[in-house]
Amino acid sequence: MYAIVDIAGKQFKVTQDQFVYTPRLEGEEGASVEFDNVLLVEADGKVNVGTPSIKGAKVTGKILSHLKDDKVLVFKKKRRKGYKKKNGHRQAMTKVLIETIK
Repeated sequence: MYAIVDIAGKQFKVTQDQFVYTPRLEGEEGASVEFDNVLLVEADGKVNVGTPSIKGAKVTGKILSHLKDDKVLVFKKKRRKGYKKKNGHRQAMTKVLIETIK
């Protein structure tokens, strides 16, 4: 059984007892979260597609930790002009354990 869920503007294919790294979510570590925007559910070979989401379907999870993603380097240069600029960025992430799909 799996579901496709919209979490913070991104779509994730999730199964039960799976870890998902999402954009930073509100809530304490150890808190329970509920995702109502379920786009698709597959169970026992039957696929249920929402228009755009499935009414009454919920995915629950537990926030395990807040962390940062790997650093992405941005380097800009204009040749023969002496212009160089180097920036780095680390995106804030949340590690979520998917507990149930209803």
